Amino acid sequence: MKFQRKKYSDETLRSLYEALLLPRLIEEKMLILLRQNKISKWFSGIGQEAISVGITQALDKDEYILPMHRNLGVFTGRELPLARLFAQWQGTLKGYTKGRDRSFHFGTNEHHIVGMISHLGPQNGVADGIALASKLKGEQKITVVFNGDGGTSQGDFHEALNVAAVWDLPVIFVIENNGYGLSTPSSEQFRCKQFIDKAIGYGIQGVQVDGNNVLEVYDTIKTLAASMRKKPQPILLECITFRMRGHEEASGTKYVPKKLMEEWGKKDPVDNYEKFLLSEGVLDQSHVDSIRKKIKKEIEAGLEIAFQETLPTPNTEEEFNDVYAPFKQSIIQAASEKKSERRFIDAISDGLKQSMERFPNLVLMGQDIADYGGVFKITEGFVEKFGKARVRNTPLCEAAIVGTSLGLSIKGMKAMVEMQFADFVTEGFNQIVNNLAKTHWRWGQPADVVVRMPTGAGTAAGPFHSQSNEAWFFHTPGLKIVYPSNSYDAKGLLCAALEDPNPYLYFEHKALYRSIKDEIPDDYYTVEVGKANLVMQGTDFSIITYGMGVHWAKEILASMPHVNADLLDLRTLLPWDKDSVLETIKKTNRVLILHEDTLTGGIGGEIAAWIGEHAFEHLDAPLKRVASLDTAIPFAATLENNFLPKGRIKSAIEELLKY
Repeated sequence: MKFQRKKYSDETLRSLYEALLLPRLIEEKMLILLRQNKISKWFSGIGQEAISVGITQALDKDEYILPMHRNLGVFTGRELPLARLFAQWQGTLKGYTKGRDRSFHFGTNEHHIVGMISHLGPQNGVADGIALASKLKGEQKITVVFNGDGGTSQGDFHEALNVAAVWDLPVIFVIENNGYGLSTPSSEQFRCKQFIDKAIGYGIQGVQVDGNNVLEVYDTIKTLAASMRKKPQPILLECITFRMRGHEEASGTKYVPKKLMEEWGKKDPVDNYEKFLLSEGVLDQSHVDSIRKKIKKEIEAGLEIAFQETLPTPNTEEEFNDVYAPFKQSIIQAASEKKSERRFIDAISDGLKQSMERFPNLVLMGQDIADYGGVFKITEGFVEKFGKARVRNTPLCEAAIVGTSLGLSIKGMKAMVEMQFADFVTEGFNQIVNNLAKTHWRWGQPADVVVRMPTGAGTAAGPFHSQSNEAWFFHTPGLKIVYPSNSYDAKGLLCAALEDPNPYLYFEHKALYRSIKDEIPDDYYTVEVGKANLVMQGTDFSIITYGMGVHWAKEILASMPHVNADLLDLRTLLPWDKDSVLETIKKTNRVLILHEDTLTGGIGGEIAAWIGEHAFEHLDAPLKRVASLDTAIPFAATLENNFLPKGRIKSAIEELLKY
């Protein structure tokens, strides 16, 4: 291994050595503790330390790094207190996740680190968002995100690189090429000879370094970072290295040829760099011994503190409180009484436009939303008013863009992501349910994101443009879901969602866009999130519904003048208004739950279960549910009408009234 010190001072070389030695000595201690059954699991980075250390030491302290399991040198390089780091690994309260997540699955804005989730790849989209925020703020900072060679097969990796290339984002995508994805060799994962060949396809620069040579890594990052700060652009950095331990300690290394282990053992990044410094006279053996002694003492001191703490005592109230970022909504009334007739689609556009004016840190992202104005023309004219920096066309890459929205939030910005159709959210599902929804509960980072979801049937658009998929997310703690049924709520709920620093799914029914209108305030206002709206009042029974169900119910009730009913529009699905539901049941004693989604697994099932548990004594008749058929949504209008529940509402009401 050849080290080129160039013009770096002895002080710099020694500093790199200490930074390189610290994670190695921590790991050696952890392996001992693992054998003693004092820790439960360990993902070793022995043999790969030069990458994490070289990169971290070369960056500014306030430049974000998104590491993975084997990047201990990032955390030690950013000087996280060892006692707290060790506590994190033990799952105790002194850690960064209060015992809720493991090892390096956490972030800390104080140290400009955003840890991974277990799903490989999503961290790349988040890195895009952090870099985009830095670029929009004119900070001249870069972002670095780590990948293993196995994770590069994920779609998130491809999407994030493509977005970074198209948007000229200052991100270094690091690939630690250690020859294996767990036990699967590279020859069974990809056909290219080297990862830098992939850079060509994205139109970006690819750089390859010896990942075991800390000086080469350090110098390369120094050089690249200086250039990227002046001229933002992404770079793919391939670091050739080898993992000397198993994927995790229980995995072992039997699948690795002995000769290969021996060859890479000779390329140990710590031993070789130490020999180089000794030969250069930068260190002598007494200095080496003294550094090792000092580090070991620091490790023992940190462990002593960490091991004093026991596992956290469960506090159910605190667990619930941390699901969402703290936010107390203050309802905003329109500043003037001036009103205009606005269609449902116009109300959404107004709310978005006025929120853009109210929050200069709000960025809109979606396919075709810029000059074209979106496929439904909701953002038409926005580019002229707010510019392309804040109204951003995206490639077809829902996962990367949802990840980008989280990255923007980490940097204190707000994001709105438009799904062209709610059906397409499947491509970004993991980012929503595992990143946006869990980030605050895991390490206190709000996800200030609204995902707009054009939803619903009735337009003969078939099974991939008409689904009602709100129930997919209703089950996920950490998300909030709103679903307006009229122009007033459409604007007020959207403005409210964009104010709240928590992640929202905002469902907007496509069939309502141009079919309904109402007089609504011209000025900015908000509607209370979590509060249902009693649309009609009666005493015979209650209909609990939302979205298009409100309009179906009104139409059916108008055709039945002999009955009168409470019609409760939930408006917010998560959290839903249990108090209003209970109030209407106490009043009428009969309940019909209606929604457009399919019957099995629909939100109505949860509401019905809650009523059965908490309001059974107020019921004079069995609960009734009306929903769409348990099939996919057909294309032909006759079949679609049969699929939807509208034609079955009247008979359900008649059956309910027989009791």
